[in-house]
Amino acid sequence: MIAANPRTISPIAAEAYEGLTHAPKRLPAKLFYDAAGSSLFEDITRLPEYYLTRTEAAILKYNASEICRRAGKNVSVIELAAGSAEKTRLLLAELLRHQLSVIYAPVDVSSAALAAAHHTVERLLPGVRVQPIMSELTDLSFLGRYRRPRLVLFIGSTIGNLEEEDGIALLGRVAAQLGPGDRLLLGTDLVKDTSVLLPAYNDAQGVTARFNRNVLARINRELGGNFDLDAFEHIACWNGAHSRIEMHLESRRRQTVRIRDLGLALEFAQGERIHTENSYKYTLAQVSAMLASAGLEREHTWCDDRGWYGVHLAHIR
Repeated sequence: MIAANPRTISPIAAEAYEGLTHAPKRLPAKLFYDAAGSSLFEDITRLPEYYLTRTEAAILKYNASEICRRAGKNVSVIELAAGSAEKTRLLLAELLRHQLSVIYAPVDVSSAALAAAHHTVERLLPGVRVQPIMSELTDLSFLGRYRRPRLVLFIGSTIGNLEEEDGIALLGRVAAQLGPGDRLLLGTDLVKDTSVLLPAYNDAQGVTARFNRNVLARINRELGGNFDLDAFEHIACWNGAHSRIEMHLESRRRQTVRIRDLGLALEFAQGERIHTENSYKYTLAQVSAMLASAGLEREHTWCDDRGWYGVHLAHIR
């Protein structure tokens, strides 16, 4: 049982407890994104190995006019897992060329990311009315508050961090809130050679390793853990059977880790891993099938010249 009073314990307590007492040990990727983790992820997006962000940004930049034309007139924009909203500004700026103002609702679990997005968007695009929502994506009924047509963004390949059934369930919750004229814009990383994939998750500067270990640092800060970060190695590997990159933290030695607020003493064998993230890579056929399973239809896809990444516009079937 969790030892601390649930009214005073960190919101991450239940998920940390469930994951670290699971066999094999695991932690959900959303625990990466405290203020320190969000900042590290922004650093990752600027790394030379991390092609995803700049490739998606280029797709949005070169196709913003067509994307916004297909989205309709007087659009409300709601972005799931918005992060810094840096790429989204490309679409918001294009929409402002055709409408006097834009309502933009970024949704995220990180208060630091939402605050940064709010400040930056309103400073650079004063015609955008930012309405941040700090929330997980389990209940999307708030989408109904916004005028139609609505453009729901789920970009950044965030869908790839979800298991297939969870991704379809989330897309199904989006579809349940969409009506005629509404659109979903979905960003997905596509299958490619591991010589490109693996460095994107294990960069030469070690930023991704620090990002991965930050989940342990967060447990230390918020739950009274005593993880020795140097005693865990960052591992990124390709799982071809499941078409995904996996990230793990591997214990470099036999050790005991105590987490005061959870009342846990965890034994780690040398080489034992904590599974922290999956990042699925898709074919276009898989994207269409995933959308169809959620009650959505892929209307159009924009890709880069190398076919590394896809941005897909979808509507309800």
